[in-house]
Amino acid sequence: MFESLGNRLQTVFDNLQRRGKLTEADVDAAMREVRLALLEADVNYKVVKGFVARVRERAVGHEVMRSLTPGQQVVKIVHDELVTTLGEPGRLNLGAQSPAVIMLVGLQGAGKTTMAAKLALFLRKQGRRPLLVAADVYRPAAIDQLETLGRQLEIPVYSEGPDADPVKVAGNAVKQAVSSGATTVIIDTAGRLNIDEMMMGEIKAIRAKVDPIEMLLVADAMTGQEAVRVATDFDNAVDISGLIMTKVDGDARGGAAISMREVTGVPIKFLGTGEKLNAIEVFHPDRLVNRILGMGDVMSLIEKAQEEMDQEEAQKAGERLMSGEFNLEDFLSQMQ
Repeated sequence: MFESLGNRLQTVFDNLQRRGKLTEADVDAAMREVRLALLEADVNYKVVKGFVARVRERAVGHEVMRSLTPGQQVVKIVHDELVTTLGEPGRLNLGAQSPAVIMLVGLQGAGKTTMAAKLALFLRKQGRRPLLVAADVYRPAAIDQLETLGRQLEIPVYSEGPDADPVKVAGNAVKQAVSSGATTVIIDTAGRLNIDEMMMGEIKAIRAKVDPIEMLLVADAMTGQEAVRVATDFDNAVDISGLIMTKVDGDARGGAAISMREVTGVPIKFLGTGEKLNAIEVFHPDRLVNRILGMGDVMSLIEKAQEEMDQEEAQKAGERLMSGEFNLEDFLSQMQ
């Protein structure tokens, strides 16, 4: 989703790096292009203004003007400031209490139900015992969807049917978790097409009933500036503790992800990177910036490989490679 922004910025940096020496006018011209690229990528205009001002202040200082490689120094400054804008990586807080209750909130269509299942799978890999809770009693087939995903993953789902009271469902689910030994409860709450008092009232009532340790807003990255507004509204109303950006594998302009942390002050904790149930990544600002600036993201690739590849098989392949016996079948296996 950041391909277009990355290409625009790369062009700016290529022009800078061709110059042996940078003048203030060169920096100003580059900053105009950076500003346009960010605005076209749907980054909030206030965020863009602050970002460009910080980069320019550093770029016309001694660290760049007296550098042997001024173009590369500007790239480093843009990299550092993008990481700062995206904020410190927010980690899931599961605390000492058991079960730890996580509430997922957000508008309809953002991918909450699927994300609940992805998060449950992610936590199970961390050694937790999750229980999924179907508290969306309004959307047709929401309960069926969560139960189907639960069966696929062999993760228990608590539901009381489409006519149940969501607040009671959430309360009873926590009791069920205690009696069954589940260590994490993930509550899939109802979404609406837009934010309304009834929706917020219900979320507040569920929160009061179950006292969640995490209140995570699931936001659709493809909605651009609207996602920033939704995050701000939810944070003002129910004090969210973190963000999950979904559909970052799409071809949207990506600016919402850059804006949301700065505008709301709430950390992004996960990215939904595809439709498969293992397509969830812990958010690392530096890695995302490396992708945007065309520097690659080797660490995420390595982690993905470690997750998918049998370590014993990898060890054997390494030994075959060192002894000169590595063949095309081994290569095919690694590619798969």
